[in-house]
Amino acid sequence: MDIMSFIDKYLPRKKSKHSIIKTRNVVNNDDNDLDLLGDKLSFDGIEAFNLLRTNLSFSFSDDKKCHIVGIVSPIPSTGKSLVSSNLAISIAKANKKVLLIDADLRLPTIAKKMHLVQKPGLSNILISSENPLEFIQRYNDMVDVIVAGNIPPKPSELLGSARMGEVLKMLSDRYDYIIVDLAPVTVVPDALAVAKYLDGVILLLRKDYDKKTLVDEAIRQLKLSKTNILGVVFNYGMSSHERYGKYKNYSSSN
Repeated sequence: MDIMSFIDKYLPRKKSKHSIIKTRNVVNNDDNDLDLLGDKLSFDGIEAFNLLRTNLSFSFSDDKKCHIVGIVSPIPSTGKSLVSSNLAISIAKANKKVLLIDADLRLPTIAKKMHLVQKPGLSNILISSENPLEFIQRYNDMVDVIVAGNIPPKPSELLGSARMGEVLKMLSDRYDYIIVDLAPVTVVPDALAVAKYLDGVILLLRKDYDKKTLVDEAIRQLKLSKTNILGVVFNYGMSSHERYGKYKNYSSSN
């Protein structure tokens, strides 16, 4: 089955309060540069993220001040963190206040990609009563970022905790969008644990990489957890250097 036909099967175009996001060619990383962010993208790449930003804005019909959006994928190595980062940058360029959170507490990459201090970060916020505003870093004077911080023993418990909800509520008073980069859905339960605090998720698929059965399972799990799937981003190419083999070391029960 063609991947876009498969997407249509699960996310048909119909009248609803949310529009469906279908953006192709978001990142075509031919030169294997993991720092391909913002203006370093090709013209087509920049326009693809601008389109994604526009489609995302039409996905919400309410007047809520801040929308909290998770970026998820069925499996590792789809370019999820690059998409999260570039979407946040595109939103910031539209004069919106945006916060990017690296909530992949198992194998975080955003700090490295954006050349930020790798800790402390989200995990440190969640195990303390400290003000999360004190952990915010700034990328290129455009995007506020909370990196993952120290790797905790049980990430899903932290992400699903009441403290996580309190932190997001506090931060949402200051931003128009909060973009949350999450671990792969079919590998570990972290994204499902935090989904109750999100307004929705964007599912990222990669050409010739995501198997139908795993995409099927990711959508099944998201629906079972009553997660609002805002839409799908179909990514044609990412760096072969971006690997998440370490996820194999984690049990889905953690």
